[in-house]
Amino acid sequence: MDESLLPQGTQALFPIKADRAYLNNASIAPMSVPVIAAVDAFMADVRDFGRNNYPDWCRRADTEVKERIGRLIGAHKSEIAFIKNTTEGLVTVANGLKWREGDNVIIADIEYPSNVYCWMNLRRRGVETRWVKNRAGRIQVEDLAEAIDHRTRLISLSAAQFSNGFRQDLALTSELCRKRGVLLNLDAIQWLGALNMDLAAYHVDFLSAGGHKWLLAPIGTGIFYCRRDALDLLEPPNVGYHSVDKGEDHMDYDLTFRPNAGRFEEALVNFPGIWGLDAAVQLHLAVGSKKTEQHIGSLIRLAAEELQKRDCEILSPRGDEEWSGILSFRDPRRPPEMIVQRLFDAKVDAAVRAGAIRISPTIYNNAADIEALLDALG
Repeated sequence: MDESLLPQGTQALFPIKADRAYLNNASIAPMSVPVIAAVDAFMADVRDFGRNNYPDWCRRADTEVKERIGRLIGAHKSEIAFIKNTTEGLVTVANGLKWREGDNVIIADIEYPSNVYCWMNLRRRGVETRWVKNRAGRIQVEDLAEAIDHRTRLISLSAAQFSNGFRQDLALTSELCRKRGVLLNLDAIQWLGALNMDLAAYHVDFLSAGGHKWLLAPIGTGIFYCRRDALDLLEPPNVGYHSVDKGEDHMDYDLTFRPNAGRFEEALVNFPGIWGLDAAVQLHLAVGSKKTEQHIGSLIRLAAEELQKRDCEILSPRGDEEWSGILSFRDPRRPPEMIVQRLFDAKVDAAVRAGAIRISPTIYNNAADIEALLDALG
């Protein structure tokens, strides 16, 4: 494993690294010193100046911050809106599309609940939820194709699955949707910040990702992407004074939506969190998404190889284009809850998902954290 891929001092930016081998970044990641400093700086601004700098906050958020997010994910700043969490973005799509009775949406049978309930809730509008069954933890593109019919409006998938880390083939999946005239919606919270993403290379209509996992940003922040050509397909489900472009002219009641994804930000956004999100994005840009992916991949491979030597069963798909930052495994000799508690007591953090142990290393983790995991397993 070549840790020289990362800029010197990356690990030192995360205080938790001094005390714990934190391998639970697919849940809630610890924040770095720059992120906390950015949030504190914004709060100090409000403390000292109240709302006097509000126009500059809006300008910076809509231009500088969104431009950097766009660089990170391969999108234009006009295609990005700020959200509180992944669920808000998914619900924006579910409640914003112009559904007709008899339409259907396709999802997988191993999705996180956020990418399930918003679609099930559409049954009151006569929309059918179609389930594609996984094959050994994988969602096959041919199975998605078979589920499509002339009333399929949208496929909604996790770019990387939360329980086992299976990485969806976005090239094949997006090409299928483009050819069949079906919209593609992605829950990308387990992808962004862990794997390289270039939306310009795919035909993705909508994407949502909370900031509190791999993006290493504050809780309550996130990204919603709406492809420019898909913008008018969504009616903003929540409409407020910020949905229109009126500035300070609050008495001009003209409901003409903003000409970009900002129309989905109905009111005052979470500026303190966005300042922290921006600091986290700048850190990712400095490291580089491809280097991040290589670093995480080396840790995942090391852990998988060593765990197999200890007779653990690796459940995560391990193909060249299937792996992500998540590694799921079982120890047949002990229940996962017991093992995770033992790890926690040894200052090693993991999670139990779908009856297995899940680890999820990121840029501040290194081989020593994997060694701590193995030592704690015994």
